[in-house]
Amino acid sequence: AMGTLRYPDMSKVRQRKNEEGEVVSRFELNIKSGSFSDCECIVMMGENGTGKTTFMELLAGRNKEQRGKEAAIGSYQSQNLGEGDANPSLASLGVSYKPQAMNPKHRKFKGSVNDLMEAEINRALQDRLFRLLVLKPLGMDALGDLSVSSLSGGEMQRLSIVLCLGTPALVYLIDEPSAGLDCEQRVIAAKVMKRWVVNHMKRTIFLVEHDFVMASTMADKVIVFEGEAGIKATAMAPCSVADGFNQFLKVLDVTFRKDPINLRPRINKKNSRLDKMQKNAGEYYLFDIVDDVDDDDL
Repeated sequence: AMGTLRYPDMSKVRQRKNEEGEVVSRFELNIKSGSFSDCECIVMMGENGTGKTTFMELLAGRNKEQRGKEAAIGSYQSQNLGEGDANPSLASLGVSYKPQAMNPKHRKFKGSVNDLMEAEINRALQDRLFRLLVLKPLGMDALGDLSVSSLSGGEMQRLSIVLCLGTPALVYLIDEPSAGLDCEQRVIAAKVMKRWVVNHMKRTIFLVEHDFVMASTMADKVIVFEGEAGIKATAMAPCSVADGFNQFLKVLDVTFRKDPINLRPRINKKNSRLDKMQKNAGEYYLFDIVDDVDDDDL
């Protein structure tokens, strides 16, 4: 177990240059220092272009200036960085990273889903609990004999989640696992990821997710990203789920209630009674169930 790890203030600038070498676009992400522990899921929430994937890549140690030259997050060195030192990462602690785009190595794989799983996560496949808690609910039995190249987007996503969870690590970095999945599959995937990594393995998940049902099912803490998309943004320190959801929804100017029947978050109609009531109270996300409301209120 790793207990609680702190990461320092960090910043990352991404520039794109044209053929003449002139900077055509520049994005700056500033990350406020924070900490995280094992047995928790930290959800990153922010609009597109505010740097969530940039933060994930940084944690994974995927930047050119890192690549093994960086300090480990949580080490003495990472809290005492000198001028020009690379941002610290989690790479040396062991990360399993599912990027947003499908891993090209998997995309090009010649062979069946079973072949790929045997090549990548053979140990996990021998584990009865992994088969029961991960493979079965994600419906991998039905995909086993299919060739990887023939999979649909949603099937590929489920396979990516399985490969990520089957890789031994201290920290799981999972970017947009809901893409390509339908509503029911999203709820199942959320439960599977949380149950396997947090409850069973007692590890940590950093999750980037736009789907509110999924985020609310999984989050123990929230990192909110604020700022101007594509230009300059800040990743706040991890905060409670209530505070994080509220901050994020305030920026979007949207309120949510919990459905009394299936307990899932539902968007309130703009300027409905409930929408106005929640905005006045500063509660953009209602964690309590609202009973006995008429349709006119929602």
